Amino acid sequence: MDAEILEIYFPGGKRVYADYGGFTIETDQPARGGGDDSAPTPFDLFLASIGTCTATCALSFMQQRGLDPKGSKLTMRTHFDPAAGLISKIDLELELPAGFPEKYRDAVVNAMNLCAVKKHLHQPPSFEVTTVAG
Repeated sequence: MDAEILEIYFPGGKRVYADYGGFTIETDQPARGGGDDSAPTPFDLFLASIGTCTATCALSFMQQRGLDPKGSKLTMRTHFDPAAGLISKIDLELELPAGFPEKYRDAVVNAMNLCAVKKHLHQPPSFEVTTVAG
């Protein structure tokens, strides 16, 4: 099995950056958590990855069928369970563009469920956390 490598480093303050695929992904913590609010938190990026992955699947579905996605958008709502301290439910609602064919409604939902991020939540990877001397 090939391993993908992300180089993750600490540029200062509460910021943590990850270099991957020619991009630098920046994260920070909010001011109330000691950060500068200079970038999204890692958890914000996690949530955004679910929404953008699902939206990408919907967009691809429409484009493959020659449907204009103009006017469509995905709204994601999270439901927090205070007892568990975790999000217990995520609603993903696609506003369809004008003239979207009724015959494709179920199919676009099926396409959105193909999101790789969501699939990994259903079958999560194992984690191995270690340290090495610098």
